[in-house]
Amino acid sequence: MNAHIISETPLKPGDLKEITRTGSRIELSADVSERIERCRTYLDAKIKNSGELIYGVNTGFGALYNVAVGVEQLARLQRNLVMSHACGMGPEVPREIVRLMIFLKIQSLSYGHSGTQLKTVKRLVDFFNNGVCPVVYEQGSLGASGDLAPLAHMALPLIGLGEVDFRGERLSGARLNEIMGWDPIELQSKEGLALLNGTQFMCAYGLWCLLKAQNLCLQADMICALSLDAYDGRIEPFTPQVHAIRAHKGQAVTAEAVRTFLEGSELIKRPKKHVQDPYSFRCAPQVHGASRDCVDYVTQVLTTEMNSATDNPTIFPDLDQVVSAGNFHGQPLALALDFLSIAIAELGSISERRTNQLVLGKRELPAFLVARPGLNSGFMIPQYTAASIVSQNKQLCTPACIDSIDSSQAQEDHVSMGSNAALKCYRVMNNVQRVLAIELFNAAQALEFRRPARTSPLLEKVVSRFREHVPFIQDDTLMYPYLQQAEKFLSDELYTD
Repeated sequence: MNAHIISETPLKPGDLKEITRTGSRIELSADVSERIERCRTYLDAKIKNSGELIYGVNTGFGALYNVAVGVEQLARLQRNLVMSHACGMGPEVPREIVRLMIFLKIQSLSYGHSGTQLKTVKRLVDFFNNGVCPVVYEQGSLGASGDLAPLAHMALPLIGLGEVDFRGERLSGARLNEIMGWDPIELQSKEGLALLNGTQFMCAYGLWCLLKAQNLCLQADMICALSLDAYDGRIEPFTPQVHAIRAHKGQAVTAEAVRTFLEGSELIKRPKKHVQDPYSFRCAPQVHGASRDCVDYVTQVLTTEMNSATDNPTIFPDLDQVVSAGNFHGQPLALALDFLSIAIAELGSISERRTNQLVLGKRELPAFLVARPGLNSGFMIPQYTAASIVSQNKQLCTPACIDSIDSSQAQEDHVSMGSNAALKCYRVMNNVQRVLAIELFNAAQALEFRRPARTSPLLEKVVSRFREHVPFIQDDTLMYPYLQQAEKFLSDELYTD
């Protein structure tokens, strides 16, 4: 397997699918290694020769920025920082997110503006390449001063502390070093701050959510097309000229996607008794499209962030400057992730409305999509479940970025809460996947009542594959296993080929 070389080449979010999958390897280019070493050499000389106070290098942190620390204590200062800031609580961060965090931290340190030792960055590369997954907790970051608590937990094993998951076992950082034959990293000046400052927790969740959102947009269009045919809906609202005169990009993309999914359908071509469809069908291009446009905006933000140095202070060897500033502040991510939560939640909201239309007993479909309603409740309660999830999303979509609580004796007096925005966004993505799975469950059931007429060859293929996991429901049965199978069908992305 070819290794990904970390270099000056900018990354795109889509690159992460291959880079971070299990078994992938990364390496530092020679240029990157040289930049890291050059910055470290410059910083050591700066400390030795200038005598000036440099925040976080030879001073305390946060409100203790004006407390000088002697040269002989600089290593201890950084070790103390990592230990004292590892105050995470709550559920553990999923393995795939932690793996992203490690990769993004390496990427950020690779620009040579952070002052780390090369061996520290290489140890993170070793973590990534050997499948070492530090135990990190969800709660603790304010999304400014960096994701301090979660990144501290990520960094603890570097110094032989904390815990990791490795080869199916939960190990201490010290035990990991014994197994791998590694010496703990002795952090030098500024290194703890370089590891803990930064937006890699927020950014890792954000990139996972972004890639998920891109899939959800496609899934929503596909399932909408299937529901439209099963509902005996009209294709006219998806006419290209309609969207050309209101030229939002996402709107046109969704309309084209639905037309493509329905190409060759018998059902969509047959005469319709109804002049108009409900908004949840007729306005799908406008609603889905607006969400797509938001995804494009978030893509721009996260692409910039993943290609950035975000710790503090920032070191510029060529300029002979060490600048204390605020690149760790998560406001760009907080705003984008709150926006993404809202946009993708709307895909779930309109999906649930289509599900509701399918079970109403209209347009020659039986009530609750079962042949003998009354004796059978049929698909009554899956719609309840979708409604419950949609309601939860509405609560989760209250913006986190509008909140701020000052910290560190008011030195850090405005924070982004971007970490909370990221965690909420993660939950919204998974919730919308479930709502779309419920709509697919209903749409496939409704389609059977249109037989022998057929939908498009593409959608018939999707339904055929879906039926390998979820059968037509003739009479009441346990539904939850089929709902879970429907969710798994979508999360496995079986529809894409």
